Amino acid sequence: MPLNQEQLTELNLLLAFDLDSMHQGVKVSSHEAPKQAEAMARLHAKGIVTEVDGGYLTHMGIEAAERAHKLCAMLKEGY
Repeated sequence: MPLNQEQLTELNLLLAFDLDSMHQGVKVSSHEAPKQAEAMARLHAKGIVTEVDGGYLTHMGIEAAERAHKLCAMLKEGY
C-alpha cells in the first residue's frame, strides 16, 4: 500500500524530531506551512504529538518516530 501525500507529510514531520534530545519539540506555523500544520494536527489527533501545532512526542510518538528514523536510515544506507 503506497503512502498518500498526507501520510508522507506526516512521516516527514516525524523525521523532523531529534530523537537524541527529547527536550526539543517541533512547532509548525499554519501561516508559513499550512500542509505541514494540517499534518501536525492529524498527528495530534492520533495521539502522536502533544499539541495541535506540534509540541513534543508522546510515548506512542516516540515509537513512531524511532521507526520512521530507522526506516529512513535503512532506505538510505541499507540494513
